[in-house]
Amino acid sequence: MTSPMHARQSYALVVVAVTFLALLAAAGVRSAPGVLIVPWESAFGWERSTISLAAGLGIFLYGLMGPFAGALMQSLGVRRTLGGALALMSLAAFLSLFMREPWQLIVTWGVLSGIGSGCVAFVLAATIVNRWFISHRGLVMGLLAASTATGNLIFLPVLAKLSEAGGWQPVVIAVALATGVLVPLVLWLLPERPADIGTQPFGAVEGAHIEPPQAPANPVWLALSTLLMAARHRNFWLLFATFFICGFTTNGLIGTHLIAMCGDYAIPAVTAASLMAMMGLFDLVGTTASGWLTDRYDSRWLLFCYYGLRGLSLIYLPYSDFTFYGLSMFAVVYGLDWIATVPPTLRLTTQTFGDRAAPIVFGWVAAGHQLGAAIAALSGGVLRTAFGSYFEALMLAGAAGLVAAILSLWIGPAPGNGELRTVAAA
Repeated sequence: MTSPMHARQSYALVVVAVTFLALLAAAGVRSAPGVLIVPWESAFGWERSTISLAAGLGIFLYGLMGPFAGALMQSLGVRRTLGGALALMSLAAFLSLFMREPWQLIVTWGVLSGIGSGCVAFVLAATIVNRWFISHRGLVMGLLAASTATGNLIFLPVLAKLSEAGGWQPVVIAVALATGVLVPLVLWLLPERPADIGTQPFGAVEGAHIEPPQAPANPVWLALSTLLMAARHRNFWLLFATFFICGFTTNGLIGTHLIAMCGDYAIPAVTAASLMAMMGLFDLVGTTASGWLTDRYDSRWLLFCYYGLRGLSLIYLPYSDFTFYGLSMFAVVYGLDWIATVPPTLRLTTQTFGDRAAPIVFGWVAAGHQLGAAIAALSGGVLRTAFGSYFEALMLAGAAGLVAAILSLWIGPAPGNGELRTVAAA
């Protein structure tokens, strides 16, 4: 018979469901510009490089907010931070309905959308897992991390269908509604901590006293000081560089431009979005398998394989002639390692900087990922405008993937770990 305490602990599953939906919505927001590039071009006559600037800025701010989103959750609370972020994303999408000038696109889909979605990312998942779970943390974190791929699975084909049927406005309205409707759900169903509803984290022994995590006196300074300390070590820059290339070769180029790229070959947006969804499905498989492999094999060699295969697949893409079979082969190989690099990168970060400092250091490494993605989103549009195709952008990204494969093997033990642990524990 289930005890009352165990029943109350099960409320953690409700918290996971709400968090999963929020992460799902944020993934939809970040994927929407990939659907809207061509409709915005047609509606406003803007160059693709201009639209790519807004998309790239949104991706960059999405990553940059990561290390500081945790500080907001410590000071304002998870519920208010998450509710405010969803409201900001909804407002940004709604305001874009009235845009007429490129700067308005940059403000709405670049600045506001980037800041809002940046608060609904991996740091949110990590905070929820640490507060609400004692057991099954890895399983829950994997489930929440998969929400990005699931967001692409759900949103891209739907948004592409809306765009095909009614232009860009229905897509924007759908995004505004999807994020806005979650705000009251978060405020209603998401307690700050288990103690707020008289229970303990899931898996805690009944009657055990669990102290809530103590907020650092200055979490923003903690994030910055850890960055300064980590920056003294070679491994940080190697991890930063490889994850920069990871973002450059995934959501920056392919995530933002693949639908428009397929349009150059007269492939309908809905078909291209379905290809993205297929890649998302294989990503679920690849990332799960990568976690299993990371527990058993050298993470450096795993990254060497992942980045090498990704680089070769990007070089192959323009030579596929964008046929059904060529694109299907690309989707399988490329999709399997879309975010398969995350588990080995996190493991190497932990091995280098220790358990306490690793989450903060990884936040900065992840910011490098989004910086690379932002540059790829912008440069992809610029190169397409300059040369009339994406060939040069794909060759550049493919070569970068091969460079990342080599850099992965240079990662090794770093001295001074205790120094970083001291900062993280302060």
